Amino acid sequence: METLTISEQDIVNALCLHLATKKGINPQKIQIELLYDDDYGFSAEAYVGDRKQILIEANIVEALRSWVEIELKENPYGSLRLELDEEAGIIAHYQN
Repeated sequence: METLTISEQDIVNALCLHLATKKGINPQKIQIELLYDDDYGFSAEAYVGDRKQILIEANIVEALRSWVEIELKENPYGSLRLELDEEAGIIAHYQN
């Protein structure tokens, strides 16, 4: 099985597309900031206009699974894990 590394930009794109679909808005209207905390793990802040929404790791994984299915045409229920990389930032590893 081949492991695919999903870049930080693709994670942001996945979150924008996922939230835009849920909210019925244009993905370009959403800004995402990915975060990592030693105590709380991975999260993100989503900004839609003047509103801020906190996304937990489960929300990020849900968006990535949707992105894998729609954009990559792959089984969305393969192994997926987030990782903090010193050089690449927050990335994900997907293996189907």
